[in-house]
Amino acid sequence: MNAPPPADEILVTDRRVPEVRLRQLVDAWFGDMVKLVVDVRRCVVAVGGELHADAEALLLEQGSQQADLWGANYYPGLGADRCIEYTALINIRPSRGNRSMQVQDVAVRDAIRSIVNDLVGRGEAL
Repeated sequence: MNAPPPADEILVTDRRVPEVRLRQLVDAWFGDMVKLVVDVRRCVVAVGGELHADAEALLLEQGSQQADLWGANYYPGLGADRCIEYTALINIRPSRGNRSMQVQDVAVRDAIRSIVNDLVGRGEAL
């Protein structure tokens, strides 16, 4: 079993991520994007890490409910229409009607987009 990621590699927040911190999180693993998990009920986002599951675990430890958590990828610099990719292994939930890695429910995608836009960004370049 792998050790959990250092806490500073994943930021859990309900406030806007400062641009400098977002750049650090993007650069930590992928360089052009960052993984994130959104709690659509609590309006909290976990940003960073190698796996969506790592961010999901942190949110669960902090009181989130599994049914409220959805994974996505954020690409700074691609603009508002292309910056969010609603795909993650943690999104496969047949019991919730989501049989794909892609978030199927339009209302859930809209909630994710709203929270990401407020807390992470709208695809602005860093």
